[in-house]
Amino acid sequence: MTDTVSAEQERREADLVERVARSFDDCADPRLQQLMTSLVRHLHAFVREVRLTEGEWAKGIEFLTAAGHITDDKRQEFILLSDVLGVSMQTIAINNEAYGNATEATVFGPFFVDNSPEIPLGGDISAGASGEPCWVEGTVSDSEGHPLPGARIEVWEADSDGLYDVQHDDGRTAARGHLFTDAEGRYSFWGVTPTPYPIPHDGPVGKMLAAVGRSPMRASHLHFMVSAAGQRTLVTHIFVRGDQLLDADTVFGVKPSLVKGFERQSPGTPTPDGRAADGAWSRVEFDIVLAPAGT
Repeated sequence: MTDTVSAEQERREADLVERVARSFDDCADPRLQQLMTSLVRHLHAFVREVRLTEGEWAKGIEFLTAAGHITDDKRQEFILLSDVLGVSMQTIAINNEAYGNATEATVFGPFFVDNSPEIPLGGDISAGASGEPCWVEGTVSDSEGHPLPGARIEVWEADSDGLYDVQHDDGRTAARGHLFTDAEGRYSFWGVTPTPYPIPHDGPVGKMLAAVGRSPMRASHLHFMVSAAGQRTLVTHIFVRGDQLLDADTVFGVKPSLVKGFERQSPGTPTPDGRAADGAWSRVEFDIVLAPAGT
């Protein structure tokens, strides 16, 4: 509380907090009661600390309403809001506790789509997406070093224009797919070399970033979601070593362990699978370690 708030004013405000918190006393679900009571106390603490004006309250409601209006089955503005406030990364940190040498998790992002096409080992997820070809390979193992055959790997990424397939208006499915590891836990596929791109910034979240002087840019990355029986499902990215945005990723998703060397290959360099490469291409290796389920 500030020095300008009288004792009587402070008493009235504190009394309201307690009355609202007690309104959840009869909630039958203890966890829900905890969440709601804690939410009330933190929200009221914020309002009292900054001495929120009625005009500012109205602007906040206007912002949330706009976020709801722009959200649809292809765009989730509230996930973007959670991302740029670091809430997504904090939730991921809490729910993916460090476990030995397990690969670190990072933000899920708003552009995952169920039922992606299955590709064979060494297949191509690009499906015509613009960008420089990139060969991705590695292994999936448990935390004790045992390979995990049949692990499911979902991969998705933006094209060289900085757009995911769902952001195009022609219904395309591109730069996404899923595959399964072989008997030795190995995987490989062709995609496109990741490039930086802005998160959608034509809505309320973008306006908020502009108002506070923050960039909407994301560091170059490739999304993974990896699952296997008995293991904790991993949602992560890999990032491009040398990208100038690694320290300024707008959703705070970069972790040093996830920064990988995407090695540029000159035109004419033989590819691992004998594919003809007319121009330059890149390659990267990403070995994935899953933590046990329940950790």
